[in-house]
Amino acid sequence: MNLIQLTVIVAVNMMGSGIIMLPTNMAQVGAISLLSWVVTAVGSMAIAYGFAQAGVLNQRPGGMSAYAEEAYGKSGFFMVFYLYFFSLAIGNVAIAISAVGYLATFSPWLSSTPIATCIGVIALIWLTTVANFGGPKVTGRIGAITVWGVIIPVAGLSVVGWLWFSRDTFAAAWNPQGLSLLKGMGSSIALTLWAFLGMESAAQNSDAVENPKRNVPLACMFGTLGAAVIYVLSTTVIQGIVPNADLAKSTGPFGLVYARMFNPTVGSIIMALAAMACLGSLLGWQFTIAQTAKSAAEDRMFPAFFAKVTQNSAPITGMIVMGGVQSLMALSTISPTLSEQFSALVNLAVVTNVIPYIISLSALIEMMRKAAVPESTYRRNVVVAMVAMLYSVYAIYASGADAVLGGTVVMGIGFVIFGFLAPRFGVSGTTTVQAAAGRAA
Repeated sequence: MNLIQLTVIVAVNMMGSGIIMLPTNMAQVGAISLLSWVVTAVGSMAIAYGFAQAGVLNQRPGGMSAYAEEAYGKSGFFMVFYLYFFSLAIGNVAIAISAVGYLATFSPWLSSTPIATCIGVIALIWLTTVANFGGPKVTGRIGAITVWGVIIPVAGLSVVGWLWFSRDTFAAAWNPQGLSLLKGMGSSIALTLWAFLGMESAAQNSDAVENPKRNVPLACMFGTLGAAVIYVLSTTVIQGIVPNADLAKSTGPFGLVYARMFNPTVGSIIMALAAMACLGSLLGWQFTIAQTAKSAAEDRMFPAFFAKVTQNSAPITGMIVMGGVQSLMALSTISPTLSEQFSALVNLAVVTNVIPYIISLSALIEMMRKAAVPESTYRRNVVVAMVAMLYSVYAIYASGADAVLGGTVVMGIGFVIFGFLAPRFGVSGTTTVQAAAGRAA
């Protein structure tokens, strides 16, 4: 695989259903929230570059967890794995909400009340859970096809949408709440970062790439930059076509803009494609988290029932348990509107996803020391990793108090669990006896 092929894979992997509800949530702040893309694009490229460097130095299974283990031992491996797993489970509920938003065009009842939206979300979670009972043969193929139902309309809008762009409409949408430049820039950090989640998987193809030390970091940077350009152009042009008040109320913003550009029939087709893309994405991710829990159970980190599989290699017990947990998440985040519930889930998913970023990126320093990398490489990577980690800390702050509180509770439960798991791995720090021996010496 060459540089261009890997760059395309990185960009496509990143561009899924994460973008399709963002115009609505950003319109509630105003077009000034587009400035968040600038901060997030820089931070995301730094994160992607840091993971690419870590992937070159450590090619063990486990990705971010394996990086964290280099500096923090088994406890670091577990906490990164546990938090990342939780963020995927939360993210799937947010994807289900996106699907409900677009399906509401065909069945308005779905967005008529918070209870109706929640019922729709839970129904989709269980529909895709049961659909995965047949095993992994079909799941991956469906997701690989349906993702283009999002990518083509979003990328197409960023090119042809400018023919309908109105400066007056954009100017009226710029700053309806009278925010300062700094507040505007930080207003949508979590939402914009949500669209980039998945960049940490970019280094997973390093073993199939020509000259990985050169091409993997470059592909991560170019792929992330390419996705950023499409995100910025599409969310900017939509603010200049659809009046801000209409965009802020929409449950299917990309369908709405295509309806304004062409006609309602085209808008309905885009709505259907986006809903299909969300369902395909949800189908794949539901199986992925069940499979991830199965791997964790086999490593004695999760309860043994997660490892049970059927003749079709489907971990049905784990799927049912996760479906129940996600249903509780949907119930516990019921909000007055669909977009508010989407924001609450995205903020929590970002917090539980970004903490593993910080832990594993900070391990890069220890990994470089062990590998005895050249001094110039060490300095460059430290600078980029610092940018990535500072941005990640800022993203946690920008996610809001509720999301930080929720993430802290999830992390606290993780430490409680690991306290029981630690003896399985012979984990010990400096024991009382060792400390006494050290003082005596």
